[in-house]
Amino acid sequence: MKAPKKRAVVTGDLVGVRVQPAMAKQIDDWRRQQDDLPGRPEAIRRLVELGLKAKGK
Repeated sequence: MKAPKKRAVVTGDLVGVRVQPAMAKQIDDWRRQQDDLPGRPEAIRRLVELGLKAKGK
């Protein structure tokens, strides 16, 4: 049985985003490679964090 996911202590701002099917597939492919199989919203948060931490060219 899977452990229930915990909610964040602090509620953040809701940001709605539409993605095209090709990008949704890329996100889903990426999240399936993660050990804990995050849901799509968590995968998007992680990918944004990675993008923000990346050094500019």
